[in-house]
Amino acid sequence: MELLRRILVLFLLAIPCLAQLPSPDILALLAFKKGVAHDPAGYISGSWNEESIDFNGCPASWNGIVCNGGNVAGVVLDNHGISGHADLSVFANLTTLLKLSMANNNFSGILPEDMSGLKSLEYLDISNNFFSGELPSGIGKLRSLQNLTLAGNNFTGPLPDSIGGLASIKSLDLSRNSLSGPLPAALTGLRNLVSLNLSHNAFSKNVPTGLELIPNLESVDLSWNQLDGGVDWIFLMQSTSVIHVDFSGNLLTSSPKELKSLSDISETIRYLNLSNNRLTGSLIGVGIATFGSLKVLDLSYNQLYGELPGFNYVYDLEVLRLGNNGFSGFLPSGLLKGDSLVLSDLDLSANNLTGHINMITSTSLRILNLSSNALSGELPVVQGSCAVLDLSNNQFAGNLSVIAKWGNDIEYIDLSQNQLVGSIPESTSQFLLLSYLNLSHNALIDGIPGVLVQYPKLSVLDLSFNQLEGPILEDLLKSSTLQELHLQNNMLFGNIIFSPSFPNMSNLCVLDISANHFNGSFPESLGSLTGLQVLDISANNFSGALLPAITKLISLTSLDISHNDFSGSLPSSLPDTLVYFNASYNDLSGSVPDNLRKFPDSSFHPGNSRLEFPSGPPGSADSQSGSSGHRSMRAFIIAAIVAACVVVMVILILFAIIMYYKRASGRSGSEKVSDKNLQRRSLPETTGSKSRGSGGSLVISADDLIAPHKGSSSEIIDPEEKMAAVAGFSPSKKSRFSWSPDSSDIYAQENLGRLDVRSPDRLAGDLHFLDETITLTPEELSRAPAEVLGRSSHGTSYRATLDNGVFLTVKWLREGVAKQKKEFAKEAKKFANIRHPNVVGLRGYYWGPTQHEKLLLSDYVSPGSLASFLYDRPGRKGPPLTWAQRLKIAVDVARGLNYLHFDRATPHGNLKATNILLDGLDLNARVADYCLHRLMTQSGTVEQILDAGVLGYRAPELAASKKPSPSFKSDVYAFGVVLLELLTGRCAGDVVSGEEGGVDLTDWVRLRVAEGRGSDCFDPAMASEVANPAASKGMKEMLGIALRCIRPLSERPGIKSVYEDLSSI
Repeated sequence: MELLRRILVLFLLAIPCLAQLPSPDILALLAFKKGVAHDPAGYISGSWNEESIDFNGCPASWNGIVCNGGNVAGVVLDNHGISGHADLSVFANLTTLLKLSMANNNFSGILPEDMSGLKSLEYLDISNNFFSGELPSGIGKLRSLQNLTLAGNNFTGPLPDSIGGLASIKSLDLSRNSLSGPLPAALTGLRNLVSLNLSHNAFSKNVPTGLELIPNLESVDLSWNQLDGGVDWIFLMQSTSVIHVDFSGNLLTSSPKELKSLSDISETIRYLNLSNNRLTGSLIGVGIATFGSLKVLDLSYNQLYGELPGFNYVYDLEVLRLGNNGFSGFLPSGLLKGDSLVLSDLDLSANNLTGHINMITSTSLRILNLSSNALSGELPVVQGSCAVLDLSNNQFAGNLSVIAKWGNDIEYIDLSQNQLVGSIPESTSQFLLLSYLNLSHNALIDGIPGVLVQYPKLSVLDLSFNQLEGPILEDLLKSSTLQELHLQNNMLFGNIIFSPSFPNMSNLCVLDISANHFNGSFPESLGSLTGLQVLDISANNFSGALLPAITKLISLTSLDISHNDFSGSLPSSLPDTLVYFNASYNDLSGSVPDNLRKFPDSSFHPGNSRLEFPSGPPGSADSQSGSSGHRSMRAFIIAAIVAACVVVMVILILFAIIMYYKRASGRSGSEKVSDKNLQRRSLPETTGSKSRGSGGSLVISADDLIAPHKGSSSEIIDPEEKMAAVAGFSPSKKSRFSWSPDSSDIYAQENLGRLDVRSPDRLAGDLHFLDETITLTPEELSRAPAEVLGRSSHGTSYRATLDNGVFLTVKWLREGVAKQKKEFAKEAKKFANIRHPNVVGLRGYYWGPTQHEKLLLSDYVSPGSLASFLYDRPGRKGPPLTWAQRLKIAVDVARGLNYLHFDRATPHGNLKATNILLDGLDLNARVADYCLHRLMTQSGTVEQILDAGVLGYRAPELAASKKPSPSFKSDVYAFGVVLLELLTGRCAGDVVSGEEGGVDLTDWVRLRVAEGRGSDCFDPAMASEVANPAASKGMKEMLGIALRCIRPLSERPGIKSVYEDLSSI
């Protein structure tokens, strides 16, 4: 009895203690908290504490917790930058949870396979995190779920068929992941669905049929996938509820006959985007004039052609984008008058439209882009409310007097790359809202008018590449609104002296006055422009010492003072923010300051013969440390090396004796050659000797060129070969020439070579131009000073400087690689009018009377190739590329390839790091040497592909083919290799040594990824950025894309999906 009484007492005492235990909801939340690694604002760590537990069941005082009675009904952790591993399975214990949202953080983890415990969940948003893995089939058990957002993560694999189990779902957003495979038919069974967003994935096959059967569907976004087949016209015509449809960025096709279905689009659709697909046909006869309710129509980046319809009765259309197609003929005047239209955004850029434009009077049109067409005549009168006007890259002529009649609503004007002449008028519209004005690449003359200073909001002014004269306006440099001023390649002159405003109100960030005739000392007043980030005063006549004012430019990231006459020493306190620096071709002396020694020798030389690195140029430290290591070698190793050297010397002497006797016998046999042939063979040598003796320009003809080595592994030639080709002699230590790999240095004028069209009559050859942007004669081309840029299996490339100062790249094709003249000309014409910011334009070709006189003329791009910036070798240009720069280059190249594949319907065929040129300070990537296989014989193409094999860019299927030919998929393979180069900083042709022995770059990366050590592949130069979660995620995403690109042919993606995957990083 006593025992029973004691047990009863203990039980009564335990009841209060049991009442104090945390509820299952609290335990689940505390379990989730354990995975939090970093909480910058203390949102969870500072709030979810056991001391603050509400023992009634739900911790209402905790941040982000929503209670319903004693149970947790919501967990909301959005936008707090929290990182860690999120174990979502713990939330299955929250039996009444309705909302789980942790968007815009840095959580990682997977979706649990068993999600049945979340049967009450109605809202799930984990977007913009780092969740990964495949979507579990158990996701279909969330039958109460109304909103599911998994966008912006790393989910992979297919979309499971069980998705059809989401009976209550209204909004489904899986965009910006790496999901793949066909879209399941179960999607069409989601009868409550209102919004579907599957964009920016890698879904393939057809658009699922039956979407029109979903009764409440309003928005469908399947853009930027790999969907192919035809456009689902039945859905577009029969849907009774859909408002927004985006199928852009896929591989969808449509025949000219099917395109007529546009006239029967559902009256409910307001937004339709079919851009970046493979639609073909003409809009004439489509019946688009009766197209009733559509407000936005985007058919850009397709293969549409023919004349444009009038769009006379499309009363609701507000946005019309038809750019980058093949439309031709005249521009319908009704689109610009707009008496009855409400059109506000019109893009017809990059077509083949011709004719004149007299007036733009639409009162609704706000954005007008007619760039990159063949429009001509004088500039139109612009009235109405147009805010953005882009007429660049056309054939407009005449002067600028008409802009005095343009309206004051314009904010953006681009008239660059036309044929405009005369002076910039002093009297113009007030342009009260104008922020961007680009008049570059025309033939404007006289001085810079003062009216430009009076535009109250002007932030970007580009007058470069004209023929402007006179001094620079002082008020432009002191403007409180101007941020970028581009005046390069004009004929401006005088000193730059101005009185800084007080207080300093200048916001100038970019100032480029290069290639003019400014003189005097370094402009001391520039020191007041403390916000300046980019300063380029190169190729002028500045002289004297660099004044201390230059050190006041504390925000500089890029400084170019090359090609002047500066003397004295370099300032020791230039800002550490510099990422680009060039002081070559001056007369500086002394030592290079410590903070500038990170830049390559090409930043200081040629020129500056008295300017030295205290411990030798960059890259010499390794050799010095290596030599000190050798000094510590043991005596027997040194003796072995000496013995080996003696043996090698004996062998070389014997070899030299044998070669001497062979050459002697060869000369004996050659005495039988006729005098005529002997005279012809000695012609180049005679010419070169005469030029050197007289000090005149040297002549480089095809006969003087050394044929490229079979299987050459690079287009970057040896320094001694380069100097021999340019200067006619091999450089010695006493030579004042200096060179770094792939540099585009300009040599002194008296030592430049000349491209010599060596024909019986120098004007006997034919010089053909593919557009009207350049005109010159063979005589002018033949006397153009030229510098060798590089060589490959198919020829030698030069930079030619024309009389007007314009640079051209001239590729001299090797004898025997070019097709016959008629076929060559036919193929070359297909490259006409290639206008794309990521593709180097081909300007023309020269066809001489002899086999070795075949030249290709293209744009010259500076500062150099990707190879010269990427590989960690002596002579590398600038510091290592940042992750942001590498990603931008990758996207640029992908965009250029996408243009070639879809807009020009031809593969590149020769993609490699040396054929990716970086343009300007922003290092915009442009692909060059494309489509050469179209101009070469089969043997020339095979040799080019063999060359690609040596370099590591050749696709496996090309190696296995008896008659290999470049293809779209082989381009993708080569691009995948380029991506690996960008990520690793290694050259594709190098053999990488490791535990497995010597392997090539692709196999080395595959092995590391298979071992789970993919991050070990990344360039050590990006080590500081790998610590950034966003950058690290981006690198891993690019690595995954690169590995997909080098898959076997049948599994390799198209360039369009690759481009969009990169764009979404």
